[in-house]
Amino acid sequence: MKLLVTGGAGFIGSTFVRRRLASTSDEIVVLDKLTYAGSRSNLAQVEEDPALAPRLRFVVGDIAEPADVRPLLTDVDAVLNFAAESHVDRSILDAEAFLRTGVIGVHVLLEAVRDAAGRRPCRFLQVSTDEVYGAVEEGASVETDPVVPRSPYAAAKACGELLARSYGTTHGIDVVITRGANTYGPHQHPEKLVPLFVTNALDDQPLPLYGDGLQQRDWLHVDDHADGIGWILDRGTAGEVYNLSGEAPRTNRAITELILRTLDKPWSLVRSVPDRPGHDRRYAMDGAAARALGWVPRVPFEDGLAATVAWYADHRSWWEPAKSGDWLDYYERQYGRRLTESVGA
Repeated sequence: MKLLVTGGAGFIGSTFVRRRLASTSDEIVVLDKLTYAGSRSNLAQVEEDPALAPRLRFVVGDIAEPADVRPLLTDVDAVLNFAAESHVDRSILDAEAFLRTGVIGVHVLLEAVRDAAGRRPCRFLQVSTDEVYGAVEEGASVETDPVVPRSPYAAAKACGELLARSYGTTHGIDVVITRGANTYGPHQHPEKLVPLFVTNALDDQPLPLYGDGLQQRDWLHVDDHADGIGWILDRGTAGEVYNLSGEAPRTNRAITELILRTLDKPWSLVRSVPDRPGHDRRYAMDGAAARALGWVPRVPFEDGLAATVAWYADHRSWWEPAKSGDWLDYYERQYGRRLTESVGA
């Protein structure tokens, strides 16, 4: 197939591109705005490989701009939308960018797909998140449960889903949606919990743990997440939603303990900071529908986290630039006052 992958220089998108090109004969066009969270270096492994590079084309552009999107859909078989502002903390500080990418951007893509589908079949896969379900006090969310997002980030993702499904119903577009669990692994921007705590611990800096640290998430390695999206692209039923669960529930505190133990760093680095507004206590999804198609996550959590910690320890040249410049202002806005008010965890 020929695929258009939006957000293909980001964390999950670039992992999908690398693994898809290595395992299939597909051709991929990447469209990425190259915001702070996207890096062309994430695709260096492909662009430096003479066997893979000819099947990759990279375009700098914005999914919310029709002029950037429409010329790329003349001959593609599927569009996979990874493009998103994805950090809840940033959405609380400033939600507008999340709405532009997660709502307007999805609308622009769907309009382009609708036009292209009049000439040849074109599947649209919307990459979403377990956070659209909101907090799950007990049990596990299934795909037919209502979406009740509780942060601007999750609300933007839910809006994108609803738009996609409406185009499937109204215009007959071949739409499938994946909802992924909390994802971790190499190439993740250091604003997220795992890379933030790993890189801070490497530099003996405080680890700002929200509240009591007992918020629970289901964790999914990025390789498994990327492969799951490809599996649903190839086998998913039009109009359906698929949960990609990791079957590895852990609290933030347990993740912190494991990171410190892996790096042989002291617990005294951990600071309990005031919790963020509306922080969901627990997420959990039932992944039976994706498993019925034959997909299962393969990376055991402890192995995956150990390999992730080792990757950041070995790739300072990748993450140190990401924690400079504008990052310093963001970090001060997000954690400056909280660390001042923090106590030992």
